Amino acid sequence: MTLRDPSAALLRAVQAARAAGEVMRANLRSAKKINSATQHDIKLELDVRCQRTIERLLRRAYPHVPVLGEEGIVGDPEAPVRWVVDPIDGTVNFTYGIPHACVSIALQRRVPGSGFRVPGSPRRAAKLGTRNSELGTCGFQSLVGVVYDPFTDELWTAIRGRPARLNGRVIRVSRRTKLKEAVVAIGFAKQKSTLAKMLPTFNRLIHRVRKIRIMGAAALSLVYVATGRMDAYIEYGLRLWDIAAGGLIVECAGGEFWSQPVKGKHTYEIVASNGRLRRQLEKFS
Repeated sequence: MTLRDPSAALLRAVQAARAAGEVMRANLRSAKKINSATQHDIKLELDVRCQRTIERLLRRAYPHVPVLGEEGIVGDPEAPVRWVVDPIDGTVNFTYGIPHACVSIALQRRVPGSGFRVPGSPRRAAKLGTRNSELGTCGFQSLVGVVYDPFTDELWTAIRGRPARLNGRVIRVSRRTKLKEAVVAIGFAKQKSTLAKMLPTFNRLIHRVRKIRIMGAAALSLVYVATGRMDAYIEYGLRLWDIAAGGLIVECAGGEFWSQPVKGKHTYEIVASNGRLRRQLEKFS
């Protein structure tokens, strides 16, 4: 594929996201087959079905580009370009019939000589002004991002270097500068370690902001920040496919997206914001 025309890749990703979204919408109220479950997570047969739908459409157009997703990887993992897919982000919501879940698709390229990480906390990275959109242990950068909510029929799109859009209209992050007026999303991911990390953040932050929201779909929390509906989003222990598209959309909407690898394959802590709340959020990250 040519990277000189990312618009064609965006159109194909939109097609794939909508196709998977149709499957989700048709099955929201139906009984769902659970392939596996833990205390804080569920894997559905529909996760696999939606990913296969996405893979088929993406690889029909770009047969040499691998697809990395929650359900595994198809294609050459050493390729210089890859799709990163979450077929159903917010699976627990979806399983319980809560219409707050989405499809997330990003196109990434390997960046030669990349992989630099600011050591330490988000506070240190923020002080140094780091925008870390090179996601992946081998240094990949998102070029195209698509997040589709089939239950509201909202489609967020972005191409690096161009404005982010919601259903075709340009979007921008909020302009709020006071933490006490901010709505901040957080999440607790899936492991005991993430609960231990995030509960103190929740306890400190809840007294300083207007509201905290725990909505259960990372990609939607990111694009809500991009749209200005929320002002920031903090979470520890997210997977690459949760954030590869949404992080780019935040940046293209004028916000800041910081990420750092943590223990676990393709696992990150993140801070996304409108950029105006960075210094105030440092102490909580």
